Amino acid sequence: MYPEDLKEQQIIRREKATELKNKGVDPFGHKFVRTHTAKAIFDAYGEDDHDTLEQKQVKVIVAGRIMLKRAQGKAGFMHVKDRDAQIQVYVRLDHVGEDAYEVFKSADLGDIVGIEGILFRTKTNELTIKADVFTHLTKALRPLPDKFHGLQDKEEARRRRYVDLIVNDESRRVAMTRPKIIRSIQKFFDNKGFIEVETPVLHSILGGAAARPFVTHHNALDMDFYLRIATELPLKRLIVGGLEAVYEIGRLFRNEGMDAKHNPEFTTIEAYLAYADMEDMMDLVEECLSTVTYETLGTYDIDFNETTIHMGRPWKRWHMVDAIKELSGVDFWQQMSLDQAKEIAKKHNIHVEKHFGYGHIVEAFFEHYCEEHIIQPTMVYGHPIEISPLAKKNEKDPRFTDRFELFINKSEYANAFSELNDPIDQRERFENQLKEKALGNDEANEMDIDFVESLEYGMPPTGGLGIGIDRFVMLLTNTPNIRDVILFPHLKHR
Repeated sequence: MYPEDLKEQQIIRREKATELKNKGVDPFGHKFVRTHTAKAIFDAYGEDDHDTLEQKQVKVIVAGRIMLKRAQGKAGFMHVKDRDAQIQVYVRLDHVGEDAYEVFKSADLGDIVGIEGILFRTKTNELTIKADVFTHLTKALRPLPDKFHGLQDKEEARRRRYVDLIVNDESRRVAMTRPKIIRSIQKFFDNKGFIEVETPVLHSILGGAAARPFVTHHNALDMDFYLRIATELPLKRLIVGGLEAVYEIGRLFRNEGMDAKHNPEFTTIEAYLAYADMEDMMDLVEECLSTVTYETLGTYDIDFNETTIHMGRPWKRWHMVDAIKELSGVDFWQQMSLDQAKEIAKKHNIHVEKHFGYGHIVEAFFEHYCEEHIIQPTMVYGHPIEISPLAKKNEKDPRFTDRFELFINKSEYANAFSELNDPIDQRERFENQLKEKALGNDEANEMDIDFVESLEYGMPPTGGLGIGIDRFVMLLTNTPNIRDVILFPHLKHR
């Protein structure tokens, strides 16, 4: 008996699996040794004409999933797809034998098969394998989506990524481009002398970024932990420890809203370089992302959502206050009290929260007036001290810090600064964060005494950076939604 919720197609396929068993064929097969992939065949023999192939008698063994099949009488064709490509196979009764031909005839789209045969060209000049041996490997008990429509429902494609990857070449391209981008980033930092490290995912203290955390409990220690919102503080401890140049590529977790640019679990690279500052980080981010773009795409020009983004260097560098002045007319270079800043915000319909200081208002103006106008790569620097608790104060104007964010096509891609290495100043910043927390800022950092103590041993002047890898993959693959560059994104239950 079959489960009651099975559809007709699923029942038929289960019956076919039983028929295979009765013929002595295991529906869920065994090891199969290939000599070629479809791509390797096209690369090696794609230029050979009919006569050349006839002369060479090239023997190949391939395996893959049946994506198309037509059988009439004593012969038939099918398209078999492996990871990189699909190739046509010609199956004849008098070549493969009666038993194997019967198995071929009853095979369904989605079944996985092995083929051994000789390459030739059909009358329509298509490179094809003439099968000598047909081997059934795996019975697909569920039908693939209709080949013309695929998985039209984006939500369904994300839930069943395994099906999406079978039927959607674009999803497969994105999935295979992502690791190339990450390898290229690793190679870039390795070549610069950075050491790749791993730091804990469970943190006992909230710090390193402004974000709401996920909280979990460790039974043996009887302690609550946060899933990390940043890798910053452990990495800076390693700079104190003398490793001088470190980076980590890893998952971060933020218990916040979801949209086309935000997923609760995402990947970043953070890197720290001793004896460097914000300007060095600007150069590093610019060189890294332009280099990786060229290595991945073979060009500096990216077509994203009908906009061409030019990733070639140099990039624009724009002070946040200058950007606000240019686009809103408000001049935050002028000295003003918090009350005066609030009054200006009120006039411009900028919402002010309870915990807002002068710097939060500056940031709110930038977000309202400037972000949507930044299309080409632009490094916006000079963030106010209130929103940069881990960045060094600017020597000329201590209201601001030596920090920048990289914006491309209205979105933030990187965040970097001259790191604060003064333990007394750092303790005061943490104390101010605690005051903000008391006033209702859920994203404020906690006091990390151990980190302050580590700074008391002496951290050299240091530059640090963080780059959002998912967004960068979105950019290079022209994928507008973050959930389509993450293989298994988080979704509500059906």
